[in-house]
Amino acid sequence: MAIRLLDDRVVSQIAAGEVVERPASVVKELVENALDAGASFVQIEIADSGRRRIQVNDDGSGIPVEEVPLAVMRHATSKLVTADDLSHIETLGFRGEALASVAAVSRLTVTSRYRDADVGVRLRIEGGELIEQATIGVPVGTIIAVENLFFNTPARKKFLKSDMTEKRVINQIVMNYAMAYPHVRFVLIHDDREVFRSLGTGNFADVVVKVVGLSQFRQMVEVSGQDVVRGHGGTIRVRGFVSEPNLNRKDRTRITLFVNGRAVQDNSLSYAVSQAYHTLLPKGRYPYGILLIQVPPEIVDVNVHPTKAEVRFEDASAVFAAVQRAVRDVILGYSQPSLANRHQTRPMDRDWDDDKPTRIGQMDFGFDIPDRADDEFSFGDNQRPAYTDEGEQPQRVRTLPVLRVLGQIGAAYIVTEGPAGMYLIDQHGAHQRILYESFRRVLEESDALESQPIETQTIDVSVAENRAIQANMDMLERLGFVLESFGINTYALRAVPVELTQTDIISGLAHLIERLQERIDPETLLMHLADVIAVKRGVIMPQEDMQALIRELEHTPSPKQDTFGETIILHFSAEQIARQFRN
Repeated sequence: MAIRLLDDRVVSQIAAGEVVERPASVVKELVENALDAGASFVQIEIADSGRRRIQVNDDGSGIPVEEVPLAVMRHATSKLVTADDLSHIETLGFRGEALASVAAVSRLTVTSRYRDADVGVRLRIEGGELIEQATIGVPVGTIIAVENLFFNTPARKKFLKSDMTEKRVINQIVMNYAMAYPHVRFVLIHDDREVFRSLGTGNFADVVVKVVGLSQFRQMVEVSGQDVVRGHGGTIRVRGFVSEPNLNRKDRTRITLFVNGRAVQDNSLSYAVSQAYHTLLPKGRYPYGILLIQVPPEIVDVNVHPTKAEVRFEDASAVFAAVQRAVRDVILGYSQPSLANRHQTRPMDRDWDDDKPTRIGQMDFGFDIPDRADDEFSFGDNQRPAYTDEGEQPQRVRTLPVLRVLGQIGAAYIVTEGPAGMYLIDQHGAHQRILYESFRRVLEESDALESQPIETQTIDVSVAENRAIQANMDMLERLGFVLESFGINTYALRAVPVELTQTDIISGLAHLIERLQERIDPETLLMHLADVIAVKRGVIMPQEDMQALIRELEHTPSPKQDTFGETIILHFSAEQIARQFRN
């Protein structure tokens, strides 16, 4: 086959393939251009998940009339002049490929008015060819409309994912930039419906709340640290929010990193965040994190990936150490002695002076759950489980021998004595198993768990959480939750399961919503409901309440393991104990 030069149009389409992989790629490039233009307001409108139309409006500086045609040509940029400029890039865009690539695979309309001009200009381009140019009266700023994406490259179009997937990727890109640029107001609209809006207050926490939801944000702590770059004199600054150890997940996908305002994928830095939790998280579990990392532009190369999603550091170990140290310092400060057992409050409102184990109040193992702010823990006379004089509950089969409570170890494990020796029982796992079996019995006999009205609380959720709630509303109602839409990504919580009313309702619901995003089945969700309600390790229990829990456990199916397969009971026979005292 003969070697020949490719047609310019084919070259443009091939080059566009490196920049424009999907609708979200277009959104990313256009938003970056808006931010580089100094915009304080950016509105993104999407139709048909970006296949039919993408429009980005901004109030930035605009493009001079004479430069608009140049802006859509390949390798035309205002952001660098010489190769030396690549060593200290301080803008999001710099290659001059974005608009040209988008124009090559769509029907593109660029409308812009420069800040010092009296009128603006409009360009219409189709498949890379200029169709129309006209002077027009418009506000200062730029409007770019992309229609019929990939109309001339159908092979690429057919490899796009589902509408839901494409929308989710677009949402994440917009929310990432909203977090990286909290002083900019962002509005995202899908099919004429607003799905996200940031306030542009300049407060990073305000945007994080909008992205992750208030319930999850209340379980995050603020990170702020800095290190000096060795041999350079510059500073590495790390700030943001990471989750408390009790909020974790099965992978690192919820660790979001920004370097100099650019969202990046960096396995090493994600590992640095995870390593900061060493010994504080169970094996195979990872934290959440949103971190803004600022480094001198001279020590980072952003020109190593076609989509600029990866960066390379001059001293990667220094950045790794700065991130790990900043996160570790704040997490260690919040983990004494047992972060998971503390009452969940917004990080800035938390009182960390009390390092004593928690005592809880009004707990019923049939089954009102404690208010962790109460210093008492006792049953009322009408709250005790009903047993016969012989201690039996004839309606249910005994699954353990009769056990006598001797005491508690570490505010976490109940020591009991039985006919075959000593039994050490995990109080959280035992209560979780009891609750789960109780819930199952109720659901077998009725359509839903008993619901109790509460004083209405409004909760803000992320876009992803909103999708999970909408897809599983029936399941949540069966568990006793009454949630009503109360605006964009906001719900009014009006009722909850009776057993949840005496604990931290918002944290419990947040945990369940997080599990729903993992597309778990109803049975697994029921396990998690029992888990968030169950008495925690670190809770001091009076003797009579430990005995009441053990009596319930004695008649509970599968008492030796919790619903996740973790061991509840360790048995030491009298012979085993005796051998330990013999030489």
